[in-house]
Amino acid sequence: MNVFLISLVVVALSEMGDKTQLLALLLAARFRKPVPILFAIFFATVINHGVSALLGQWITTVLSPTVLLWIVSLGFIAMAAWMLIPDELDDETDSINKWQKYGVFGATFVLFFLAEIGDKTQIATVALAARYDSIGWVTLGTTLGIMLVNAPAVFIGNKLADKLPISLIHKIGALIFLIIGVSALVQHYFF
Repeated sequence: MNVFLISLVVVALSEMGDKTQLLALLLAARFRKPVPILFAIFFATVINHGVSALLGQWITTVLSPTVLLWIVSLGFIAMAAWMLIPDELDDETDSINKWQKYGVFGATFVLFFLAEIGDKTQIATVALAARYDSIGWVTLGTTLGIMLVNAPAVFIGNKLADKLPISLIHKIGALIFLIIGVSALVQHYFF
């Protein structure tokens, strides 16, 4: 359960102000159908983060524990720095128009899935699965973290986003990533 909570909090904080949250806002404004948008975001995230967690687990089988420890720890520390760089969403109007023929669900699913590739939350999912050896809890936690942030964005839109201290949230998320990365090294070498 601890892994689930860590995954949920880390990814929820990472998602605040992230390009995929901005995409969710854009899709909600464009289609004005929150339920299919949320279902598409959910399924795109489950598949993306499920594969990412599998990758994280696979990495543990091909790397030595020491090499893996350093990669995962430094990865969390790098994620802490990355959290401090605000995301921007390129003009996605053309992409939405391209995928619109597949309906609200189809367009949202494809665009959200593609936007998640290489995103902070996907990389965090890989690292969390490698660190905590739990595909299911990590996937569930990271998916719910994504949903906790994107559901209000889809239903409330820019009104909520304007009231949240995104910079502070990113700093808290960066601190959590930093603590996880450093604590993994400290635990290994001193305890």
